Amino acid sequence: MTIATSPMPSPGDAAHPEHAAGYATYVKVWIALLLLTAALVVVSSLGSPMLAVLGLLVITPTKVSLVFLYFMHLREESTTLKYMVAIAMAVLIIFIFLTFADYVFR
Repeated sequence: MTIATSPMPSPGDAAHPEHAAGYATYVKVWIALLLLTAALVVVSSLGSPMLAVLGLLVITPTKVSLVFLYFMHLREESTTLKYMVAIAMAVLIIFIFLTFADYVFR
């Protein structure tokens, strides 16, 4: 008696053609992340705390969005999942804001 099994599709198989981001894309995103990190270090070392915070508030969300979109494959996901991640991030930002507001008014 033999059991017929079908082969498991490999990650690069034609079963998921929409997830076919090549190595070049990942290398480009990685280089962009390195450049953004270097820019953040340069802005932070200029000596102005306000400029450092502004750089932190602009550059860091850009890096997070690149990681979410490419390395966590959110770019190819459904709109519903994108909204769920956006809502979770918004709630996190609200909690962080409320924590800082509580700290300021104590």
